[in-house]
Amino acid sequence: MMIVWIILGAIGGLIALVFIIAAFSKKDFAVERTITVNKPLPETYDFLTSLQKQDLWSKWTQLDPDMKKTYIGTDKTVGFISKWESQHKKVGEGEQEIKKLIPNQRIENEIRFLKPMQSSANVYFTVNAVNESQTKVAWGFNSKTPFPFNVFMLLVNMENLVGKDFEEGLGNMKKNIEA
Repeated sequence: MMIVWIILGAIGGLIALVFIIAAFSKKDFAVERTITVNKPLPETYDFLTSLQKQDLWSKWTQLDPDMKKTYIGTDKTVGFISKWESQHKKVGEGEQEIKKLIPNQRIENEIRFLKPMQSSANVYFTVNAVNESQTKVAWGFNSKTPFPFNVFMLLVNMENLVGKDFEEGLGNMKKNIEA
């Protein structure tokens, strides 16, 4: 009987430790990558505003070109939603909605992941003219992980995980917009 109490005490201690660590762990994260494209700012902004054009350069579309896509609303306008469904484990199911547009400056979207697990994040693009024929594009992503699940953020390096995908996506975007 004493062994049962020791095991229960150890399990309780581990659970308490996880909650204590989670209480002091960060709950939010952000990733941003940049690239310079050889196109004028207005043309670059127009290209990035289109969620439908993301299919041309998105790493996730390339992982599953057969994913089912559904669009709701008018592309390039606030409220437009792009939905996807995929059997690929890295793509899953979700939707992205245009939330705010600041012409020739910033695009803000919300991305909602539905499968394999539910979460949401804010995604943004900023554009700044380098000169008349070049534009610097920043692609950013930020989200919060709820307590106590934020303890897993200690094990996952989102900067490396998402950053690498953003770099690849920006490279694909550059090829498409410059073509």
